[in-house]
Amino acid sequence: MVKQAIIPLAGMGTRLLPLTSVIPKELLPINGKPSFEYILDECIDAGIKEIIFIISNKKKVIKKYFYNDNFFKKIIKKKTKDRRIKLEYSKIKKYKKMIKFVYQNVPRGTGDAVLKCKKLIRSNFFLILLPDDLIIKKNCSRTMIKLHKRYKSSIIASKRVKKNNVSRWGIFDLKKINKNNFHIKDVIEKPSVKLAPSTYALIGRYILPSKIFKELKDQKPGRNGEIHITDAIRSLIHKKHKFIGHIFAGKYLDCGSMKGYINSSSEISRL
Repeated sequence: MVKQAIIPLAGMGTRLLPLTSVIPKELLPINGKPSFEYILDECIDAGIKEIIFIISNKKKVIKKYFYNDNFFKKIIKKKTKDRRIKLEYSKIKKYKKMIKFVYQNVPRGTGDAVLKCKKLIRSNFFLILLPDDLIIKKNCSRTMIKLHKRYKSSIIASKRVKKNNVSRWGIFDLKKINKNNFHIKDVIEKPSVKLAPSTYALIGRYILPSKIFKELKDQKPGRNGEIHITDAIRSLIHKKHKFIGHIFAGKYLDCGSMKGYINSSSEISRL
């Protein structure tokens, strides 16, 4: 059973400067609540019981968000009739019981961040959600967990992209199973239009095997001197580990750029 999730939050957030020079991008509000709460809610609704946040020392304010009990208690004592504050504090306390924190103080890639969670992962498979990728209207993680049970394999979310945009994404080489699912034969990171094996792109939702930790540990740094999770996935695929791609049904929102963040706020406000 997939009951643990990893959410990497240690990134610099440079695409959202100057806002992120003061506040972590994950705490920036989207329609009245921090963006990472949408990811948390997706996890909880999918049946996840423990969530591992990867932060850095520069982002300790994220941890403080969940451990600011004295502040809330003082406010609630003064505003005894304000039901909204009590509900918000109750929600934060619920989140806090589920969350553990791991630190990545040197930005060495998503693979390096995930590797730091090795000692906390107790099962054969776990979920990873990248916070820049919001998927609304349908719970992508819940569907992926169902597919994991059916296929007894790793699952990676995917969506079709325009052919002239493939160089922005990790692109799958694949063999179709049905309308929404396919066997992953390979993943090519940001290929040229000519070299792209398809127009099916990798999106930030993964159910991965714990065996990936050994791949990450042995992996040499790749592009920009970082450890990339995609390289470890490719290594497992080449060793004949089974990976299924899933074309999710929800609406994808990229909230990691300024344009995407503004658009995400607009889209969610209309729900």
